Amino acid sequence: MEEDGEQITARLLKDSYLGINTENKTILGVFKEHNERVEGLVNKDFAPRTLERYKTCYKHIEDFIKLKYKQTDMNLQDINPMFVCNFEYYLKTTRSCCKNTTIKYIKNFKKIIRIALANGWMKEDPFRNIKYHLDDVDMAYLTEDELKLLMNKHFELERLQLVRDTYVFCCFTGLAFVDVASLKYTDIEDKSGKLWIKKKRQKTKNWCTIPLLEPAIQLMDKYKENPRCIANGYVLPVLSNQKMNAYLKEIAYLCGINKNLSTHTARHTFATTVTPANQVSMEVVSKMLGHSSINMTKKYARVVDDLVSRDMQKLVGMYDKVIAN
Repeated sequence: MEEDGEQITARLLKDSYLGINTENKTILGVFKEHNERVEGLVNKDFAPRTLERYKTCYKHIEDFIKLKYKQTDMNLQDINPMFVCNFEYYLKTTRSCCKNTTIKYIKNFKKIIRIALANGWMKEDPFRNIKYHLDDVDMAYLTEDELKLLMNKHFELERLQLVRDTYVFCCFTGLAFVDVASLKYTDIEDKSGKLWIKKKRQKTKNWCTIPLLEPAIQLMDKYKENPRCIANGYVLPVLSNQKMNAYLKEIAYLCGINKNLSTHTARHTFATTVTPANQVSMEVVSKMLGHSSINMTKKYARVVDDLVSRDMQKLVGMYDKVIAN
């Protein structure tokens, strides 16, 4: 087996001694084949960030096997429930991943196991008695006052202006980062003198139809002559998601906004401050966000204090009678 360059494990030695002809499938081998297929389908069936997530998970599995089992790879038959539990512990401790991030990586890994089971390469499912549940996360969003503060803030640095403008554009359109980064003028329609975004979401492939509000139109006009926009037909010269998130931390500090801003918080601001707080129905918000289910929209939108106060004003005067002793 050494001369043939084969991996040597106790199970494979036993099978070889007994003359059992087994297909030497390994977890990293199957994972690599999966990632190569995903890479070939990027921008067809998969988004680039999906491939990036699988590649990161592959690297975590590879490093975990080296650290825990002192091997470069492992046979699929050696992947058991203890392996899954040890991998979870590794992600939370060595990699310092939070619970939800850990579960997302484990779900990526679980897909590889399902492929192996479906092809008959594994006999036992290591996830058979293991279940995971994501914790609800209260995503930050900007209030109306914070949004106005951000819009009125002047930045000397061009990069901060660009990031602020892209973020504000998303606050008034609800577009996710990947969709605003790929937004072109071919995605803009003129309907009876009103401009609309009509675009398929890259993540879900659902159509989102969004009427453009004045702040978004002004930002479009601001970058019409930008060389990058002219060369590629893009509406905005969007930076990378990593740079956006880094600069948004700086912008929040300069504006005195004590919140952990990211590109995705703009989408939550649209679903919370810009639309429901101005009495736009949840069904309409769901359509504009391109959600498959209104239940997903409810996770984005929150009932803000101003909306509660406005609705409670309807009750003023209705219960003014003093309760009898």
